[in-house]
Amino acid sequence: MNPLRSIIYIIGIVAVLTSCQGGNNRVATLEKGDTVRFDYATLLTVVRYSDHTHVEIANPWVKGSVLRSYDISRPLGKAVVTTTAHCQLLTWLGKTAAIAGVCDSRYIGVDEVRKRLAAGKTVDCGNSMNPDVERIAEIGADAIIVSPFEHSGGYGRLEKTGVTIIEAADYMEPSPLARAEWMRLYGILFGCEEQADSLFHVVDSTYNSLRREAIKLPEGRSLLIERKTGSVWYCPGGRSTVGTLIADAHGRYPWMGDDHSGSLTLAPEQVVERGAHTDAWMFVYSGKPITLRDLAGEYAGYKILDAFRHGEVYGCNTDSVNYFEEIPFRPDYLLRDYIQIVHPGAGKGGLRYYKRID
Repeated sequence: MNPLRSIIYIIGIVAVLTSCQGGNNRVATLEKGDTVRFDYATLLTVVRYSDHTHVEIANPWVKGSVLRSYDISRPLGKAVVTTTAHCQLLTWLGKTAAIAGVCDSRYIGVDEVRKRLAAGKTVDCGNSMNPDVERIAEIGADAIIVSPFEHSGGYGRLEKTGVTIIEAADYMEPSPLARAEWMRLYGILFGCEEQADSLFHVVDSTYNSLRREAIKLPEGRSLLIERKTGSVWYCPGGRSTVGTLIADAHGRYPWMGDDHSGSLTLAPEQVVERGAHTDAWMFVYSGKPITLRDLAGEYAGYKILDAFRHGEVYGCNTDSVNYFEEIPFRPDYLLRDYIQIVHPGAGKGGLRYYKRID
């Protein structure tokens, strides 16, 4: 890219979406304007002004601090998207054409985006941990959507390109609906606010309708979640998204009383002992379809589980269904599966993601 083009490109980026960090700006911008109400999302503050919209994303790892803030003057036209979930959301919002580039393209499972990749309309920008900054600049991207991590150390060369970095901390929200409500922010960013609000209304109303129906049923079955990985078993904490889903399905879970919002790192023996008498076992996997015989050969402890012995094992093969693409912003889809497994015979139209393992 020649120097003149670089200058024009960076000026254009600044005009579209100015990213600013620091406490002084926060004090100035929150004094005026109309604050957008979020019913569930806890990490977002959005204030509308006559000529722009100010967005603040709270730092989920440092209470009281701002992860990043933005002043939006007009919608994003081109973005690099690093996660399959955000690609799926933009497709639902009618903004597939705005996905100018992706990272880790082999993990993008959205058909519309894969077609654009094959046609050269969407560009592969390399590894999400070390994106190809030259390619990102060449396609004229306004922004890149990334998943932030604690102690990540920043974004290196990417921060020097002038491309606005949208830190999608939605996965750090404390509940399924809180994460899903971030679609309203992406609607603001991409100029499809009405579509995003409409979709979230459907998600919100459907999820809560399912939850209310489940609560009216007798308390459901107990669940064991995930399976052994190496020498450990990662179980969702009681206040995690999965813990919330089980509670909203009116089910039981051995670690329901736990107050962690992330995963618990446990020894497999601990899990088998505590979860030996759970009614059903659910886990997510990839690769060839797995069988009960495969599981028994993987770890002898599985055979102790009541759920295993009674054939109440349910697997979600992410190579066969769009699990990671859909569930972050359609938790109502996942809750429907949980309700059917927790309450056999409840109906609800059949399982979308999980299948009984034979």
